[in-house]
Parts: sequence; structure tokens; C-alpha cells
Amino acid sequence: MRTRKLGSSGPEVSALGLGAMGMSGGAYGPADRAESIATVHAALEAGITLIDTGDFYAMGHNELLLGEALRGRDRDSYLLSVKFGQLRGPGHAFGGQDSRPEAVRNFLAYSLTRLGIDHIDIYRPARLDQGVPIEETVGAIKEMIDAGYVRYIGLSEVDAETIRRAHAVHPIADLQIEYSILSRAVEADVLPTLRELGIGLTAYGVLGRGLISGHWTAGHVAGPGDIRGLSPRFSNGNVEHNLALVEALRRVAEARDCTVAQLVIAWVAAQGDDIVPLVGARRRERLAEALPAAELSLSAADLAEIEKAVPVGAARGDRYPSAFMASLGTGN
Repeated sequence: MRTRKLGSSGPEVSALGLGAMGMSGGAYGPADRAESIATVHAALEAGITLIDTGDFYAMGHNELLLGEALRGRDRDSYLLSVKFGQLRGPGHAFGGQDSRPEAVRNFLAYSLTRLGIDHIDIYRPARLDQGVPIEETVGAIKEMIDAGYVRYIGLSEVDAETIRRAHAVHPIADLQIEYSILSRAVEADVLPTLRELGIGLTAYGVLGRGLISGHWTAGHVAGPGDIRGLSPRFSNGNVEHNLALVEALRRVAEARDCTVAQLVIAWVAAQGDDIVPLVGARRRERLAEALPAAELSLSAADLAEIEKAVPVGAARGDRYPSAFMASLGTGN
């Protein structure tokens, strides 16, 4: 597995990362505990060193699962990226973001316990807390770095101004944000700011939550609890349009003798050596399909064909329901 460095001050990580959210809580359909653990093990054996989770994924279940999967592994053989601060209620309803300094310390203590480790590699607020200056949140994480509980500071789904303010307090290793051939708002202001400041980008949603994986079909109905049932891009009318874009990508993929999933993952990686795609595989077969993307080099002609198949703004429907769009630092 090739490696990439997250910005000028961040760690060196595998060229692909593993996103663990789908392994808990049914966010993308039912997950099997044994298969999830086997997938984590397969990722590590393939050379993936970066694993991403959130303390609110299935109310802490995801951290407990990873703690079990990573037990006994050399702590220096992997890096954990953890998002914190999303508040949940009974029934798993979202209740905003809490990024107060005292909350940072509290959330961190719980994550360390659930994961069964003594430090977290990259710690980041899941969303911007509108009631707390980002300087206070970053300052609190910096204190945890000084105390040895955190190695690097990351951000998630914030705008360019917030990135600058945070970076002025302490160097930011990376921004985690949705980036795919369908979701390119990051390219306008955020990505140039990251590069100006020497900050890396970890891209989630590179397969559009499965929409551009090449496996989603028209008429497929998301099951109970599957968040795609609420996504505008998967709604009737929009999904048919978006799947037509996938078929255009499939023709490009066939010409390169790869799958659609491999093509779109490689496209994200091709946007810069400072970008690490996160693959949200829940099963070993999907991980096995994604891995060759790390070795797939796209030519200028390939990139032009992909751009032709899916121009900027071609997707129909927002990437989140309207209630969530307001919490994002960028748009689609």
C-alpha cells in the first residue's frame, strides 16, 4: 500500500483509509459484527493504516467494535481518526454539536475507554459548534496533545474561514469532508485554503454513499434505518438521473478495465497527493474491490473522460436532507 502525508504537519498514512461508520447501527443497512471485524483485519493486512470513526456512531458501538477488532495489535501499526461532539437522544435523534472545552475532555475520555487505547491519533469536532469559537475547541484539543492523549488535530465539514482561525491556534493535520465526482463544492474555496496552509484532506463519501459504486440500481429501496432513504440524491426522480451518470462512468471504467467504484475512488486520489479517500467498506468483498484503486493511475485523457461523463454540478439533489445542509461548511 502506498502512503501519503496529511499536510505539512500531519502523519503519514496509507493512500486509502477505512471508514467504519457503516459497521454499526444500520446507517447503510444491516451490518454483521463478525464480518465487520474481519473487514478491519483484512484492511490492516492489506496495508491500510488509517481508520476513521465517530464517538456518536451507533451511540458508541462503533468505537467498541473497533476496540475489539484492534485489540492486541501493535498500537503504532494503525492510526485512529475520531470525530466527537454530535449529540444524540433516545431513538438516535441528532441534537446538535457540543464543542465546549469541558465537553472535549469528556468526549475524549469516553472514546479512549471504549477503544481501549491510551491516545487518539487525529481528534476532530464532527461539525462546527455555532455557539463555541473554534479557537476554544482547538485550544482544548491542544491541551490534550500536550497531555499525551491526542497526536494531531483535524476538522470536519467547515468553511475556509473556520479553517484559518483553527490553524492559527494550532497546526491542523487534515480536514475531513465529503468529496467525490458528484460532490465538488470543496474545490471552490476550501481546497485552495488547505493547500495554502499545508493541510491535508481526508475525503469521505467517495462512492456517494453507494450511489456511484456501480452496485446501486433504480428501484432499490433503502431498508429501515438506512439514511439513504432520506437522501435527496436517492429520491424518486433524482436517483434515475444520477444513475444515468453512473452508466456514463461505467463506460469509462470498462475502457480502463476497472470497476466504477475503483474509477471514482482513483479520481478522488488523482486530485492531489494531499488527499486520502476513505472507503466505507462493511464487507471484505467490497474492501477487496476498493483496494486496487490505490494503484490505479488515471491519465489526463482518463480524467477528461470522467469530467465529460459527470461535469461539475451534474448531480441532482443535495447530498444531505435540508435539515442537515445548514450544518455544513460547504454546499454540494
